[in-house]
Amino acid sequence: MASIECGSSNSSTAPLPPRPLAARLGITSVPRDELRRRYTQSGSKFIRIMGADVHYVDEGSDQGGGIVMIHGFASSLHTWDRVADELKHAYRVIRLDLPPFGVTGPLRSSTGAIETMNLPTYRRFIDTFLQALGIARATFIGNSLGGLISLDYAVRHRKAVERLVLIDSAGFPMRLPIYIGLFNSALVRASSPRWLPEAIIKSAVRNVYGDPRKIDALTLRRYVEFFHGEGTRTAIGKMVPTLDFAELDTNVLSMLTVPTLVLWGAKDRWIPTAHAAEFTQRIPGAKSVMYPGLGHIPMEEAPERVLADLRAFLGTDAGKTAVPALAG
Repeated sequence: MASIECGSSNSSTAPLPPRPLAARLGITSVPRDELRRRYTQSGSKFIRIMGADVHYVDEGSDQGGGIVMIHGFASSLHTWDRVADELKHAYRVIRLDLPPFGVTGPLRSSTGAIETMNLPTYRRFIDTFLQALGIARATFIGNSLGGLISLDYAVRHRKAVERLVLIDSAGFPMRLPIYIGLFNSALVRASSPRWLPEAIIKSAVRNVYGDPRKIDALTLRRYVEFFHGEGTRTAIGKMVPTLDFAELDTNVLSMLTVPTLVLWGAKDRWIPTAHAAEFTQRIPGAKSVMYPGLGHIPMEEAPERVLADLRAFLGTDAGKTAVPALAG
């Protein structure tokens, strides 16, 4: 599982050409090597884990310890860009593209078949990834599905987690957001790898922002092309029916002794805001912040607001340079 460093620059600095009609309709998929060319960053690296070349960025100083950032469903490590750019001045910051998303794409079996990404598979994956990078102890910051993975890791490896930050995190029984729940339909699972208009994906992305006007065109394009990435829609079709949050053991939360911060967008349309209070009440000593006007991914929508609370929680004065405002 040797790590390979990539020298590509962050493609978000250059406009992308218009997508052909077949691509906009989702009739064609974006090849993995094309996603790699467009969306790797100057610090991008790859490591072979469970049949996939996992895309990650490992940067910064380890003087303040390590931070592992885990994104949510259909997102990527790019959702942390602005937050990571500040925190890396004082911490070693590790971000990755969870399979089957981002540049990483699906995990594959020895026969090349796409693996089903359920919680047990994510447990094996994240354990293997962290062991491969030699990360024995770190602060974990997770959003949505990444929050659930971070929380689950803290429950299973309590001495390995220094602090825990849950941002609009999954973790309690809930109905799947409509844009994810569509994949519980056999018809959608069968048709989506061959036809899924980008308009549906754009609508879903706008739905996770408190103010959709804050989404710039290149960010929106990135989400679309990752969702249209080779193999991703097939993998999502296998994954979604396994997302049974009703079976989550929430009793373990009361046994967590990890310092925990719960951050939540008050306009989250994907996970009920009431879950923020549930996390705060059940995890001993947990603190929470509710962001008026923000949606499901506040660290991407308003990174400067999230950074202020992260700095206070982490106890660092690092990264006090201004975060550029999002276009919109």
